Amino acid sequence: MKPDFEMEQAAYASGKLRVAGVDEVGRGPLAGPVTAAAVVLDPACIPDGLNDSKQLTAKRRAHLAELLMQSADFSIGHASVEEIEQHNILRASHLAMQRAVAGLDVAPDHVLIDGSMVPRGMNISAQPVVKGDTRCLSISAASIVAKICRDKIMVDLAQQHPGYGWETNMGYGSKSHMSALQNLGPTPHHRRTFKPVHNMLYQEKMLKP
Repeated sequence: MKPDFEMEQAAYASGKLRVAGVDEVGRGPLAGPVTAAAVVLDPACIPDGLNDSKQLTAKRRAHLAELLMQSADFSIGHASVEEIEQHNILRASHLAMQRAVAGLDVAPDHVLIDGSMVPRGMNISAQPVVKGDTRCLSISAASIVAKICRDKIMVDLAQQHPGYGWETNMGYGSKSHMSALQNLGPTPHHRRTFKPVHNMLYQEKMLKP
């Protein structure tokens, strides 16, 4: 099943004028922020081949992101590691989504959000869409833009903290990342409330005299 534009067209038919797709990336990694994108597509200029970012090659994803940045209104929002630890990953993801929507040049009057929940405090018309990045073109677009942006952040962080392989694992708990975490210890960008990092810190604490 490929994503389509039916949900956006239904919103237009009900009188909505600007419809944004929203998605986030980075809920699962052990390090780095969670990043969301909001994208308002131009119905007359939708790039061919939009899909869930995870189903695209890196090269295709980068090409589509470039086209989207030229043709669509988009905005990025982040929630920091500190916010992930202060709240929880779900709430932090929702904060990133709200920031992405708030950053659009012109506020949308309807939002299609990947997932089963509308973020608390989203004070505009909003519709959650389960598996939205595979069903809805605007959400697919947001998934691509968010992924490209967060990957760049992790590549930049990899230069500052070499050894963890963030330029390839993007902070996820890959074998090489876990090995580096054991050998080098956590950085300020690691999510200390996430179980593998938390357990490692607890073990270190227990081993100290």
